[in-house]
Amino acid sequence: MTDLKKIKAPLTTETFDRKKIKEPTGNIYKAIKIIGKRAEQINLELRKELKDKLMAFETDQETLAEIFENKEQIDISKFYERLPKPTAIALQEWLEGKIFWKEISDEEYQSLKENK
Repeated sequence: MTDLKKIKAPLTTETFDRKKIKEPTGNIYKAIKIIGKRAEQINLELRKELKDKLMAFETDQETLAEIFENKEQIDISKFYERLPKPTAIALQEWLEGKIFWKEISDEEYQSLKENK
């Protein structure tokens, strides 16, 4: 699994060559859908990781003063806020060829739906 905190994705909006994005699939819409799915996965991973780290600081009864004085918790939150957005990370992974996807036929898709 890729270390999401070490990926070199842009922090700001950047323009990309549409041809490079669509190249692996031959269809820009398929590529965007795959990138979007990966961005959702990344978002869930980051949110879970952040929640787990912040849970370590939870107590049963917090006073208002404790909330504002917990510097470690604030530092962790700021670190995650400074990370590239999940869509930027997913797009960077796509351009580097790090995302695996598989196209399935209509019959395979129907079979998967029926088995659920």
